[in-house]
Amino acid sequence: MDKLKVAVLFGGQSGEHEVSRVSATSIINNIDREKYEVYMVGITKNGQWYLYSGDVDKIATGEWEKEAVPALIGPSTMYKGIIAFKDGSYEFYPIDVVFPVLHGPNGEDGTVQGLLELLEMPYVGPNVLSSSLCMDKVFSKRIFLESGIPTPKFTVVYRKDLNDSDNHEKIRSEISEKIGYPCFVKPANMGSSVGITKVHNEGELFDALKIAAKYDRKIIVEEGIDAREIECSVLGNDNPEASVAGEIVPAHEFYDYDAKYFDEASKLFIPAPIPDAKMEEIRELAIKAYMALDVRGMARVDFLMDKNTGKVYLNELNTIPGFTQISMYPKLWEASGKSYSKLIDELIQLALSAHNEKCTNW
Repeated sequence: MDKLKVAVLFGGQSGEHEVSRVSATSIINNIDREKYEVYMVGITKNGQWYLYSGDVDKIATGEWEKEAVPALIGPSTMYKGIIAFKDGSYEFYPIDVVFPVLHGPNGEDGTVQGLLELLEMPYVGPNVLSSSLCMDKVFSKRIFLESGIPTPKFTVVYRKDLNDSDNHEKIRSEISEKIGYPCFVKPANMGSSVGITKVHNEGELFDALKIAAKYDRKIIVEEGIDAREIECSVLGNDNPEASVAGEIVPAHEFYDYDAKYFDEASKLFIPAPIPDAKMEEIRELAIKAYMALDVRGMARVDFLMDKNTGKVYLNELNTIPGFTQISMYPKLWEASGKSYSKLIDELIQLALSAHNEKCTNW
C-alpha cells in the first residue's frame, strides 16, 4: 500500500513559535515512517511558508529556515498539497492529511483550520468553531457555566480601557469586588502561560494588565485559588475517551512558561496522587467539557483542585497541546497504554474519519 502523505505544520506567528518547533520535532521523530510519508512545512514568525527536507532536529533549533524553500499550501480543492519553489521552478507534492502543530493564535484558534476547510483537506484536531471557542478563555468559560461545569470566577478587561486613565478606578473596584486577591491576569487568547501574571495585591494589577495587553485586546482576570494543578488528556470524535489524570507541581509559584519548558525542578506525577473518586470526577468533567465545546480529535483539559476543600474547577482546554517529550498530553496517554507513535497514528485516523463523515451525503 502507498504511504499516507502527512504535512506537519510548525512554527507560526504566535508567542509559542519556539514551543511549536519542539513539539513538531517530537512528532516527526515518532511518527511511523513505514505507514506515513512526512512533509515538514514551517511558518516563520513573519508568516512566510517553507517546505523543509533536512535534519529534523534543526527544526527545534531554528536552523531549518536556512535550508528550506518557499512553499504554499493548496492552492484549490482540485490540487490538495504543497507547492514548493526552487531555482525558478516549482514542484507539487500531494497531501492526504495535515497535522497542525501550531500552538496559540494563528494556528490553534481556527484560522488555519478555516484555510484547510476551504481546501477540503483533512486535518488533525477540532474544527474552526471548536478551535476558536477553546482558544478564547472568556467564551469557553461562559459555555462551561452554561453546561454546569465549575470554573473559577472571572471578569474581562479590554485593552482600550487601559489606555484611558479615567477607567482605571472602575477596573480596580470591579476586580476587587468580583474577584479579589490573589488573582491571575491572562491574555484571553494565548497558551503556554505566555503573558500570564499572578497578582498578589492591587499595586501589582496594572503592570500585569499591561503585560497581558501585549498579547491580546481582551484580558481575563480570574480568582486565585490555592489549588493543585491537574491535567487530563482527551482523544476521540463522537465517542471520546479520557486518559488518567496527572498532577503538576510547578517549580515556580504557578506553572508559567519557564516552569513548563525550561525549569527541570517542576515535577509531574502520573497518575495524580488523588482519590479514585476524584480521578473519575476529573475524567468525566474532561469529557463533558470536550463534548460541550464540540471538540474532535484531541484536547488537554486543565483543572484546579482546591487544596482546602477538594473542589474541582475546570480551567481551560488546549486543542493543540504541547507534544514535546516532557509534555503532559502524550505522557498521560503513555501512562494510559498508548505509546507516542500509536497516539499520533490514532490522531491521523480520527482526522480522516471526521473528514469522511463530513463529506458523506445523506
